[in-house]
Amino acid sequence: MTTAGTHEFTVTDSELLIQSPILAVRKDTLIMPGGGKATREIVEHFGAVAIVAFDGENIALVRQYRHCVQDRLWELPAGLLDIADEDALTGARRELVEEAGLEAGDWSVLTDLITSPGFCDEAVRVYLARDLTRVEQPPADGDEEADMTMQWFPLTTARDMVFSGGIVNSIAIAGILAADAVIAGRVGARGTDAPFRFRPTALAERRKAAGITPDMKKL
Repeated sequence: MTTAGTHEFTVTDSELLIQSPILAVRKDTLIMPGGGKATREIVEHFGAVAIVAFDGENIALVRQYRHCVQDRLWELPAGLLDIADEDALTGARRELVEEAGLEAGDWSVLTDLITSPGFCDEAVRVYLARDLTRVEQPPADGDEEADMTMQWFPLTTARDMVFSGGIVNSIAIAGILAADAVIAGRVGARGTDAPFRFRPTALAERRKAAGITPDMKKL
C-alpha cells in the first residue's frame, strides 16, 4: 500500500473516441492506488487566452451567445490557441484586435486557470493589457462572432457584476478579480515570460503530427 498522495497514475491504454474541429475526447486506462484499473474520459482542448483590457478606469467586455447555456454572456475578449506553435502572448494580441479592435503597449499575466479539471484539459492564460490603442477591427469570422458586441465597463462595476451574478463566465470572473487585485496594488502581476505550465498539448501535437497546420481546427 502506497502512502496517500504518492501514487503514480500510470496510463496503460489510451483510445481516441471523438474528433471534432475544436476538441477531441479520449479514454485513458489508469492503474489506481489499490492496484486495480479504472478508465477516465478526457476532453482535449487547444487551450485559450483571455484579456482584461484596461484603459485606466474601464475594461472591455464582449457579449456572446453560448449555446451550451442558451444565453448571451458577458466575457473577456478571448480565443483558442489553435494556430500551430503560436505562443500565448501572440495569440492574445491577435484576439484583442479581432474581438475588441485594440492593441496594447503593456502586457502582463494575471492568472492561469484550468477550467474543468475533472474531465477536460482546457487551461486558459489571462492577461492584463494596458496602454491601449484603437485599431481597425477585422471583419467578423462566422455568424456567431458577427452577433458579438463589445462594451466598456468601469472595473469596479465589472467586479460588482461578478458578485451580483451579472458575470458568470468563469474565465471572466477569474480575470476581473485578479485585475482588481493587481490594479489596486494588493498583488503583483507576472511577466509575460512566466511558464504556462498547464497549457494543453495532446490535441495540438496530434493535429500537427497529422499535418493539420497552421489552423489546427481545419479537419
